[in-house]
This record gives sequence, structure tokens and C-alpha cells, in this order.
Amino acid sequence: MTAYGGGSGLADRVAIVTGGGTRVVEGLDIVGTGRAAAELFAREGARVLVVDLSEDAAQRTVEIIEAAGGTAAGHVADVTDQAQSEAMVGAAMDRWGRLDVLDNNVGIGSRGSVVDESLERWNRVMNVNVTAMMLTSKFAIPAMIASGDGGAIVNISSISALRPRGLTAYSTSKGAVLALTAAMAVDHAPDGVRVNAIAPGPIFTPMVAAGGMSDEARELRRRAAPLGTEGSAWDIAEAAVFLCSDRARWITGQTLVVDGGVTLASPSRDPGRGA
Repeated sequence: MTAYGGGSGLADRVAIVTGGGTRVVEGLDIVGTGRAAAELFAREGARVLVVDLSEDAAQRTVEIIEAAGGTAAGHVADVTDQAQSEAMVGAAMDRWGRLDVLDNNVGIGSRGSVVDESLERWNRVMNVNVTAMMLTSKFAIPAMIASGDGGAIVNISSISALRPRGLTAYSTSKGAVLALTAAMAVDHAPDGVRVNAIAPGPIFTPMVAAGGMSDEARELRRRAAPLGTEGSAWDIAEAAVFLCSDRARWITGQTLVVDGGVTLASPSRDPGRGA
């Protein structure tokens, strides 16, 4: 890979993006972090396996990428299932013969304290938000090593891991993502595999929109950022592309906070709704 001063180094590389499908919420095409990442990796010249629970959602992202001249394929998988995570990596290897990037975007939300939380919901949040990343990485890392150039993994966490505010199960799971990221970074640095995390602030995504956020709550979230602007999925995707590119060749085990400065401001409990 390029040492200094070059491009992203992602041309002709192979990337898997989980949760990469395109969803329409109440008639609105709201871009999620997975779809945005898939598009940006493709723009950098990578071949992208778009993974989603929904075949239609995955295919919509593939069509967007192909219409822009990129290369992508859809793949249906529940990445909380070990066999399906293994098959996902196998699909990328069978199609393109290598694997260089894994962007772990799958996650669900939760609200309330430990007193409020049910054991069933707690286990579900941990399974989707943490175990899924372990499983995808379990099979992606050997494929990256076999490809000969190492690789890069980015795990999507949240500023809720850094500043809890009424989302206990979610915050705990996203904190575990940071610990998992650091552990994998240490374990697999000798293999040339870099592992980093992104902690997004309160951006507007399909998951947030589907929860029925009001315009007032959305404005409150915007004003919570010292920059005074609302972040988008593209901000997170740009960070993911950077962390997986040659420009970040000496960065591993780190958490990049992308939040417009929210975590620097005086904390307020759950502005609108958590990130």
C-alpha cells in the first residue's frame, strides 16, 4: 500500500459494508450510514458487497452505485448468525478473490435504564450491536490476511458510549464496540489488519426517522452541536473511507468522534433522542 502522499489506495480493493441497504421511510429517501459508506467506497474505486437483511434494500444501493459507474453486488445476511456471516465473507471472496475492508454498520437502538430494560431486549441489543461485529470480523480477518495486504475494519459506535444519557443498553453496547475495536486492533496488528471505530453524534438516519422524530426534536439535536449544523450519514461515511484508506496507514485502535462538537458541550440528557 502507498506510504505517503498518494491517493486513498482503495481502487480495485474489495469492501464489505453491512447494513448497506437503501430504505424509504414515509416516502422519504433518507440516507443511512451503511448506504453512504457503500457509495463512497465505490467512488474511490472499491468493489463493494452491500449486505442487508432485505434483498430489495441491498439491491437499491447496488443500483445507485452502478448508475454512478461503480462496482457492487448485493448480499442478504443476518450477521448475528455465524453461518451467514461466514457465507457473507465467502461471497466476497468467491466473486472478487480478495477482501480488504469491512465496514460494520449494523445496529439497533434502545431506551431506558436497567430497571426499565427487559432481559430479552437487552440480549437483542447486545447481539445485534456487538456480537454481529465479532462474527463478521471473525471471518473477515482471515480473508484479509489471505489476500496478502492486510486490511482495515471500521466499527460504528456512538457518542452514547462516551456520554450516556438515558439509553443504557444502547450505550453499553456501543461502549463494548469501542473495547472490541481496541482488542482486535492489538490482536491483529501483526497481521497488517487495522481496526478503528467511529462515534457518530446525533445524525438523522432512517432508524431515527422511523422512530417518529418531530421537527422540534430534530432542531433541538441540531442546536446541541457547537457547530450549529446537523450531521449526516455522509459525514460518517467520509470518516470511514479515511480510516480504511492508505491515508490512515498508521492509525489503529482509535475512536474518531464525528459529532459537530456535541461531546465538548455541556451535557444535556437525551437532546431529542440519542445518537
